[in-house]
Amino acid sequence: MSKITRATQALEKAGVSFTVHSYDYDPNAERIGLQAAEAIGEEPHRVLKTLMAEVDGKPVCVVVPSDREVSMKKLAAAFGGKSAAMMKPAIAEKATGYVVGGISPFGQKKQVPTAIEEAAMNEPLVYMNGGQRGLQVRLAPTDAQRVLKAIIASVIAER
Repeated sequence: MSKITRATQALEKAGVSFTVHSYDYDPNAERIGLQAAEAIGEEPHRVLKTLMAEVDGKPVCVVVPSDREVSMKKLAAAFGGKSAAMMKPAIAEKATGYVVGGISPFGQKKQVPTAIEEAAMNEPLVYMNGGQRGLQVRLAPTDAQRVLKAIIASVIAER
């Protein structure tokens, strides 16, 4: 497994301090983000999953803790839209240039508007997908926000 991906290259180019963590990716895991957290021995709320969605038909990226679900209503509101829906996996792969399970918010083919769940900003360090299955990067959420030019919003569904 290569530890150099478009995602890690984008972070290096931006001058971000990060570490790379690889793990055994389980393609049969029911929830990929939770499997990643368990595999690297980290709390699920610090391992963020990258999801691709559409708000009013336009692509967006949303980054949330792996143990939480996105509220489509809150996601639409965060981007000033009326409705939101998850992007179909094949469309997400084509849009990002990554495969499902390895979609990183960094180094996508075309950068799209991105939202990071506000709760993640309370952590000193978080993990995000490093651009391939079984690869996570650990960095400060403030660095992720800066590189992605992300908005910070409450987008998770109530439990």
